[in-house]
Amino acid sequence: MTLHALKTTILATAATAFLTLPTAEAGQRRFVYNYETLTAPKGSIELEQWVTWRHRDVPGGDDRDRYEFRHEIEFGITDKLQLGIYVADWRYDDDDSEGHHSRYIASGAEVIYNLTNPNTDFLGSAIYGEVLVGEDLIKAEAKILLEKRFGPLSIVSNTTLEAEWEGDEYHDETGEFIQSFGVSYDLSKNWSVGVEGRHVIEMPDWENTEPGVFYVGPNVSYRQGRFFATLGWLWQTTHIEGEPDFRPRLIAGFDF
Repeated sequence: MTLHALKTTILATAATAFLTLPTAEAGQRRFVYNYETLTAPKGSIELEQWVTWRHRDVPGGDDRDRYEFRHEIEFGITDKLQLGIYVADWRYDDDDSEGHHSRYIASGAEVIYNLTNPNTDFLGSAIYGEVLVGEDLIKAEAKILLEKRFGPLSIVSNTTLEAEWEGDEYHDETGEFIQSFGVSYDLSKNWSVGVEGRHVIEMPDWENTEPGVFYVGPNVSYRQGRFFATLGWLWQTTHIEGEPDFRPRLIAGFDF
């Protein structure tokens, strides 16, 4: 083999390894309030555990704390289609005035279909659908996912429309329009740091809109082999009464 041919082979091998690395880590999330556009590889199975803490200060000192938990299993159906099963969503309320109690909320599923690849196309994109069903809750959610990568830098944007029915016979209707973004920088193969933001507009009965609530805060992600853990911490900047003042979230996953 000539020197030129050897250099060409080495460069081609390195390029192939670079392009396939993000796919192998597609399920290892760098964000907790945003989804990236790549889906899990075909045939893969991943177990994810979510914990979200919502804290709200109440005048008079009766603070409200809610801890939300999600147990999810993700499957790579094809290299572009990912299915997630929410085995159980439940929460624990720590209320100074009403006491402490835990409650099962719902189970459901999500589907993500990748349209374009952020590593090989100008812009990565995907569509997302989710359905949750509980004893007194039905929720449907649709997202458009966008992502742009510049080497170790990832920029994502999610646009979400959510419909929710609660209460007896599901008469209480609410809609939400959510725009979120995230920026993450890979410090190394294992560590990433970044920032996320989230703007939520609630639409009670789909007739009126409440004042928008904006959250922003940092995140950090760790990946090692088949394991990852990502922690994000959002603070409310709009001071809307009745909404959480801060809401950290931890997502940890393991690929089988």
